[in-house]
Amino acid sequence: MTTTKSTANPAYWEPLWAGGRRYRRLCATERQLMANHLGPGLDRPALDVGSGDGTLARYLQHELGYRTTGIDCSPTAVALAAAHDADHGPGPEPTWRCLDVNTGDLTTLPAPAYALITCRLVYRWMGDKPAFLDRVRHLLAPGGTLWVVTEIAGRRTSTDPALTRLGISPTDAELLTTGWSTVRTADLDVLRCYALGP
Repeated sequence: MTTTKSTANPAYWEPLWAGGRRYRRLCATERQLMANHLGPGLDRPALDVGSGDGTLARYLQHELGYRTTGIDCSPTAVALAAAHDADHGPGPEPTWRCLDVNTGDLTTLPAPAYALITCRLVYRWMGDKPAFLDRVRHLLAPGGTLWVVTEIAGRRTSTDPALTRLGISPTDAELLTTGWSTVRTADLDVLRCYALGP
């Protein structure tokens, strides 16, 4: 396993969100990949870990039909997500929680288990990946899906070392996929999408 200094904490992310930093948007191709791999939500509970501005959580709620909770360790990101709710018209909005998935009390979440847990552009930043995956597995309902979108090391053409280090290593990818009964993947430029089932 690659040793990654954990940046999955509010001290790292809050100044970035508060300073106006924004991250890769959902594109039409990624939305279609999710629709194909995840299917209709049918009002089942979904949890978006590291929800940021809430774009993915709103897509799951309004387009795929999940009952979604978005969690992020940055208060600014959670406030930004909630502020966008007015843009989507009638119908229930996702639930937002400021919660650190690594250290927070997960029993405070609205559902005891989730049919879908998403982790988009977050897995790479987890310092203790086995502990993170263990926490996620305990939240996943029987027959549920963990959807992880992460950059793969070596896919960028940039020579900037800060950018070339953004992806996960083959060892981290193996750790991610070990112990699941189903593993489906789809590539999206520098990213790989994983649909993992217990």
